[in-house]
Amino acid sequence: MGRDPERVRAALTPTSRRERRRPQAMKVEVVRADVRTGEGLEQALAGVELAYYLIHSMERVADERLAFPERERLAAESFGAAAERAGVRRIVYLGGLIPRPLTQLTPAGASTEARMSRHLASRAEVERVLLEAIPDSLALRASIVIGARSRSFRLLVHLLERMPVLTLPAWQTLRTQPIDERDVIEMLSASTTAQLPRRSLDIGGPDVLTYGEMLTSIAELMLVRRPTLTLGVNLTGLTARLAAAIAGEDLALVLPLMEGLQEDLLPADHRAAELLGVRLHSFESAVEHALAEWEQTEPLAAR
Repeated sequence: MGRDPERVRAALTPTSRRERRRPQAMKVEVVRADVRTGEGLEQALAGVELAYYLIHSMERVADERLAFPERERLAAESFGAAAERAGVRRIVYLGGLIPRPLTQLTPAGASTEARMSRHLASRAEVERVLLEAIPDSLALRASIVIGARSRSFRLLVHLLERMPVLTLPAWQTLRTQPIDERDVIEMLSASTTAQLPRRSLDIGGPDVLTYGEMLTSIAELMLVRRPTLTLGVNLTGLTARLAAAIAGEDLALVLPLMEGLQEDLLPADHRAAELLGVRLHSFESAVEHALAEWEQTEPLAAR
């Protein structure tokens, strides 16, 4: 389902040799609908028992007065209401990891909880709306997904290709658990019938890495060498603008992502893979697979 069926069909068209070997996976019906206006949702959801909600809308929208968190909430409410009317049994939502409620003692003895960025707060709100709409729904919360079509991964690769000096702000010491797109797809598939002890699962790969270690590892696997400059501050607004310009990305996407780099983003527990029966790929394997898929359709400038 999409607002522009032709774009959906183009995305489903096999491009790599690996995809062309399994064309049966691409034979799906494409329907037009818009979660923001509600147009086409009744027809799209007719007879549907399970719906995957994979919609994110941080990019800039022409003639749009609403900020992306409001757009995302309204879209989720529209979809959830339509799904309820259609008798959908379960919605599976792929959202973002929520920072753990870290308790930090200040010199005065007061405690503060980890702040949540606009981006992550919006993911949490969409999750709440969808799970309230259809009680048997399930949310998977991920950090960075490593895949050839992952916007976050592509941003990192383009920065490594185009920056003569790898400049790392203070967030380079924060930790996260990136996950292979293949593992995410398996988990989404397993979520169709999974009976789980709770309705939200944090998912992550087997490797805990700082953002600096992640960038360094990707650079090594790309066979590029970059001198590194470490900064002691974040300068999020300036860093996001420079990153968007260098990578050729939309600032409206990059800025909220970087605003989320305030705390470690780690799963609350590590049972998701076991509960869903998925064997996880290592970070190095995930990057190698993503780069190989990337090069099936377009060259990597760094190579």
